[in-house]
Amino acid sequence: MDILHRSVVDATPSIGDLQAVHPSHRSSVQNLAHFVAMRNCDLRPLQDDLSSLGLSSLGRSEAHVLATIEAVGRALRALAGAPSDDDYSHVEPGSPSLERTTLSLLGPAPARRTTRIMVTLPSDSADHPALIDGLVAAGMDIARINCAHDDPAAWRAMAAHVRAAATRESREVRIMMDLAGPKLRTAGMTPGPAVIKIKPRRDIFGKVLAPGRAVLTPIGSSPTDPDDGVATIPVSPEFWDVLRPGMRLHVRDGREARREMVVTAVDSVSAVVECARTTYVTSDMAIECNHPSGAAGVVGELPKAPGWVGLTVGNHVELVGGDVQGEPLAGGRVRVGCTLPAAVSALRCGHRVAFDDGRFLGVVEEVWASAPGAPTAVVRITSTPVGGGKLKAEKGINLPDTDVPVTALTDGDREDLRTVVSVADIVALSFVRSPEDVVELQRALEGLTATRLGIVLKIETARGFHELPHILTTAMTSEAVGVMIARGDLAVEVGYERLAEVQEEMLWMCEAAQLPVIWATEVLDQLARTGRPSRSEITDAAMSERAECVMLNKGPHVVEAIVTLDDILRRMSDHMSKKRHLMRPLRAWTKPDGD
Repeated sequence: MDILHRSVVDATPSIGDLQAVHPSHRSSVQNLAHFVAMRNCDLRPLQDDLSSLGLSSLGRSEAHVLATIEAVGRALRALAGAPSDDDYSHVEPGSPSLERTTLSLLGPAPARRTTRIMVTLPSDSADHPALIDGLVAAGMDIARINCAHDDPAAWRAMAAHVRAAATRESREVRIMMDLAGPKLRTAGMTPGPAVIKIKPRRDIFGKVLAPGRAVLTPIGSSPTDPDDGVATIPVSPEFWDVLRPGMRLHVRDGREARREMVVTAVDSVSAVVECARTTYVTSDMAIECNHPSGAAGVVGELPKAPGWVGLTVGNHVELVGGDVQGEPLAGGRVRVGCTLPAAVSALRCGHRVAFDDGRFLGVVEEVWASAPGAPTAVVRITSTPVGGGKLKAEKGINLPDTDVPVTALTDGDREDLRTVVSVADIVALSFVRSPEDVVELQRALEGLTATRLGIVLKIETARGFHELPHILTTAMTSEAVGVMIARGDLAVEVGYERLAEVQEEMLWMCEAAQLPVIWATEVLDQLARTGRPSRSEITDAAMSERAECVMLNKGPHVVEAIVTLDDILRRMSDHMSKKRHLMRPLRAWTKPDGD
């Protein structure tokens, strides 16, 4: 224990200038240095020996490393009957520091749980304040506005609705605005044909269970939004006057197949039609009906289908930096644009590339400059969904082996910050990879006289994870700081098989720094999207209680997800505090009176 103690104490000078750290974090930075030094040692043999003596095995020492080592050292001396002649200094336990920082960043904890709930606001909440009213009433503690979508006017509207809803509920709800950062995405794809497919639902034997449905509208009208998944087809206005419920419409579809559609409902701006056979509707397609006048209609101009390129194992992708239209090429090759040319320039042979959150994986085999400002890397696809799949526009690209020469704070982020500082309580910096990224944000906030704005650092790259101790030390020159474990991109970067390990290590590191953690990405995602949770995501939500905040994404059933998560967190708070199990009375196996 004396050797371990000396190595931990000697680590303190390596943390840099303590005077640059915010006063509220100075002891936390020291504790972080102690933790890093302790975890550079293999403690497993020592832990076994300590456990056999009934002493702490140091397994829960993150929040107060030196104090725990000193306490165990004193206990060992007492067991050995040796005098305690050490001059160990007292170190304040870390929990109060973590609680203060969490309160400063995330606001007060709700009743009966300590973990806050953050929810991503949907775009339409800017125009529908009732949506936000429902989120706040259900238990949302922090509203997340994603600056990768919408515009400053929409963000201001969302923020105003949140403040108003919180006032009506007589509680504080904070607002976090998430800067877009240098997200790598696929550029546009060559559009597909202008065609709409109307398809009935069939059982396993091909029997129609429900007809295909579409909504006809007069060309130039503004119909109400149809149900999800129901196509809208513009038709010539003069044809509109003859449409009646029960009328049968006859067409030759895009395959020259004769098809029939039945009108089931009509109003001034829409007519619902159903068909029992798959129908491909195209622009300028003629529509005949059984009206005595012999009236006929014509389909108006249809939007072209979103483009995509098909990928299977062994295909080659020419990844081109810039706004290049994706398209198939000859010989099993496709061309795909990348929104960040500098990222393509940084690729080298052997580097891994992941598309669409890791659905498609590949390795770089060639790199060249096909034109000035348009670097190209040839990526051989090594993994796809079974049978291949479609890669579409605006899908994420991850480069886990590549040091992309861009900063986390883009020019667009700097412009967005002007809005952020006027309406938000917290700003989240995306794709943090180095201490320099943090410094850039801090300087930008200083320039906008917004140094008291809370900062959340999103760790979603392999480099950001490896640089975490230095990133945290730099961030703690600010007062209100926290970390988001962005598990989506992080899983692709470090490998899905390592995600649980990396997530655990980040929780330990942040507890050592006494900084709050936001547990993010796909928490109760299936419940929010479909209304029914999976078993595994319920367990994931229960484990999230170890973080100070849990983030839910948007979805049609997000209110149900908030209520469910609130219940899970309340129950788990009786059993766990961080890694420590709480020994509340268990009555699950107690027989009722009288048995």
